[in-house]
Order: sequence, then structure tokens, then C-alpha cells
Amino acid sequence: MSKTTENPFASFDLSKMFADLKLPGIDPASLAATQQKNIEALTAANKRAYEGYQALAKRQGEIFKENMEEFASMLKGVTPSSASDINPAKQAELMRQAAEKALANLRELSEMMTQTNTEAFAVINQRLKENMEELKKHIPTAK
Repeated sequence: MSKTTENPFASFDLSKMFADLKLPGIDPASLAATQQKNIEALTAANKRAYEGYQALAKRQGEIFKENMEEFASMLKGVTPSSASDINPAKQAELMRQAAEKALANLRELSEMMTQTNTEAFAVINQRLKENMEELKKHIPTAK
């Protein structure tokens, strides 16, 4: 899998496409520029989401590996050689620690996902605000 961060729409010229449109009161160059900005905003949001979810998947893998290593070491320390070696208090403590760590890991992953979504949405939200401002400039005020 190759890591390409190049915008696939960068070479696409929207102004040529809109130049053939002969709509009264619409500036094809302005329309093309607006759509280009929209595409750039979507590309930036998707890039941020991709990077964030890639980091999330990496962290999940790290957590899984850590958990498997800890589980293996716990099994070595807890496995009794006879029925008289069973220590319920030690087993309960290990279970409590494992549950706390699982909740902490879940919280960390949830925060990573929330941060990624927030950052990606912020790009789109900013572009929507810009679109509204541009639209206000092009709509004549009613008298």
C-alpha cells in the first residue's frame, strides 16, 4: 500500500468546466474557485480523519500486544501447581487491575477517536462558514 497524500483533484480545472455554462448572474470563475475550495476542504478533512484513524489502529495494536504479554505473565504467576496453591485474593486483585487497565485503554481510544472526528469536522465547519459568507456577498439585499 503506497502512502499518497497528493490531492487527486489538484490538476482538475473547474474553471474550464464552468466556463461553458452560460448562466445569467453567475460568474463561472467564482463558482469554480468556490468548488475548488470545497474540494480542498474535503480533502483536508479526509486526510486528517485518515491520519487519526491510522494512529488509532496503531494504538489498538500496541494495546493488544501489551495485553497479551501481560496475560501471559499473569498466567505464569497465577497458575497453581496444586489445588492448595490457589490464592483467590491474588486472582481477584489481578482481575481488578486488568479491568481498570481495560477501562483506561478504552477511554484513551475513545478520546483519540473524538479528537480525530472533532478536527476533521472543524475543517468542514470552517468551509461551511466561508461558503455562507461568500453566498451573502452574491445575494442582492432585498429593498
